[in-house]
Amino acid sequence: MPGAVPVRPSASPPGSARRRLRALTAASVAALLLPLLPATADAGGREPDSLQEAFARAADRYQVPESVLLGVSYLQSRWDGHRGAPSVSGGYGPMHLTDARTALAEDPHHSHGTEDARGDTARAVRQVHDALPDPAALPARLRTLERAAELTGLDEEELRRDPAANVAGGAALLAAAQKELGLPLSDDPAQWYGAVARYPGSGDARAAGVFADEVFDVLREGERRTTDSGQRVVLEGDPDLAPDTAQLDGPDLRPASSGSDGPVECPRSVSCEWLPAPYEEYTNPDGSPNYGNHDKADRPASQKIDYIVVHDTEATWDTTLRLVRNPKYVSWHYSLRASDGHIAQHVPTRDVGWHAGNWYVNAKSIGLEHEGFLTAPDAWYTEAMYRTSARLVRYLAHRHGIPLDRQHVLGHDNVPGVTSANIPGMHTDPGPYWDWQHYFTLLGAPFHPTAAPDSELVTIRPDYEEHRPVYTRCDGSGQPCPPHGSGAVRLHTGPSADAPLVKDAGLRPGGGDSTTGVNDTGARASTGQRYAVAERRGEWTAIWYLGQKAWFHNPADAPTAVGSRGLVVTPREGVESVPVYGRAYPEASAYPEGIPAQAISPLPYKVEAGQAYALGLRTKGEYYYAKTFDPAGHVVVRGEEEYYQIQLGHRVAFVKAADVTVRPARR
Repeated sequence: MPGAVPVRPSASPPGSARRRLRALTAASVAALLLPLLPATADAGGREPDSLQEAFARAADRYQVPESVLLGVSYLQSRWDGHRGAPSVSGGYGPMHLTDARTALAEDPHHSHGTEDARGDTARAVRQVHDALPDPAALPARLRTLERAAELTGLDEEELRRDPAANVAGGAALLAAAQKELGLPLSDDPAQWYGAVARYPGSGDARAAGVFADEVFDVLREGERRTTDSGQRVVLEGDPDLAPDTAQLDGPDLRPASSGSDGPVECPRSVSCEWLPAPYEEYTNPDGSPNYGNHDKADRPASQKIDYIVVHDTEATWDTTLRLVRNPKYVSWHYSLRASDGHIAQHVPTRDVGWHAGNWYVNAKSIGLEHEGFLTAPDAWYTEAMYRTSARLVRYLAHRHGIPLDRQHVLGHDNVPGVTSANIPGMHTDPGPYWDWQHYFTLLGAPFHPTAAPDSELVTIRPDYEEHRPVYTRCDGSGQPCPPHGSGAVRLHTGPSADAPLVKDAGLRPGGGDSTTGVNDTGARASTGQRYAVAERRGEWTAIWYLGQKAWFHNPADAPTAVGSRGLVVTPREGVESVPVYGRAYPEASAYPEGIPAQAISPLPYKVEAGQAYALGLRTKGEYYYAKTFDPAGHVVVRGEEEYYQIQLGHRVAFVKAADVTVRPARR
């Protein structure tokens, strides 16, 4: 594991010699090929020929190993510039130089168009931001761009907007940190562990060490990708690299808070602290008793945990922590910070959080909130956060026996409404800009073809970077959102981009059309979701979706779906249509005296004869009765009625096993 990297011995290993030779060679080449001008531009203000060249030039100027500079940048931004837009934590450019004051003044995402789905949170965010402290009181980690300007002599606006200048600023910060530690500007990457650890400015030893471990994992493995501006950047791996982890020690970092102050349930390879959500009684305005903000339980002894639900916060980190510690608000199990992937656990996994908007799913799931905004693709989900989230999910999945697939790892936007009336208000995060393929690659379960391209079952899998469908309503203007990679495909009523989008009878009970709005899930299928094929015509594939054929562009030379093996459900013989449900509750006869039977309400969709839907999981009906503050009054009601979870539309749903037939998908 990254946390177990050995301390580098005083005698240089063979790998160190190779690294020094490579660093000297790179520096020599840079000296020959690049004029020794300021790190970001030539005398005419022009950018270097490429972003790769900008890294080389900045590394040479500030005497930081180029691989270290590339590794830190990859963990912060995956080398993307995001067209000068700030991240959720106020970071700019490939090096994530933070300038929270300017980011807040620009307000690129704090109130963007999620009022329909997340109105309460959006209002709370605005209330908290209205009470922001004096900007001068912002911590140093939220204003590293100011320090970079001092070190480089470059204008702050240039550091925000010019990727090459931004890279130079990051190099200057790393060099300054190295000097402050009393360490030489070594050409050996192994000697930069301490400076790397301090780069995000968390101030916590555990968080700093985990960030550095992730960076050095990248340095050992290597990375290469094309950035959002079309730049190809390559970091060659060095499997022998063993950093000097003793450099983490220092009075500038708080002692690690890794669980001694609470019952954290996290892998050792992440930074995790216990910030409990309150379990408290309170009085409503009308004088009636109430409690919040979660329920005590005894999972998995009381109920099996079937799901992990991925959310984004639609709020900044500080706001997120304020909300979850409010007994009159809702709760979730974990929050993940964007800047460095640090995790705060709020609710023990044995207890039930109030996070999914579906009580059945709440009772059977663990909720993870990721700092970010779905309508602001360039207020980005950082690589550091993706990586620690993946480590946490792997740990939880192993601990609770949860399969790593999209039938069990759901987005909040995949959770069904419990009744028809609930569907329009269901949440839409983490949205079409969450990179599910990258996330599952980090989970060790990437989406690969498992059947021929003409199989009956397909897994949605567009190329995230190249696939850029137009979304609208990321802000109040109604204009298209900024072009951005997406893991979701758009669904039409016919095999043409000009055909209308398919309708969602639950989302718009009045019969309105689906739209390209970023929060509109009515005609959308996402990476990793599996669907049964209804028809193929040329470059177009139709899937069964909400009881209708839904077409998406799927050319052979740039496929947006791959063949899959698996099981599908169809209506049993002689049945014209089958009702679907948003929860798998027991039959009425299963409820003991004193516990009211819960209605099993069909949703406004049907599975018609001749249609097929991908099978997710099988379960018997369960209902967790928790209406009192005293857990002694909580009861799990179990029935005999069996349900199958299916991929009905963008959201999952349930059908009764007695209504359908299960068979292997045809290949």
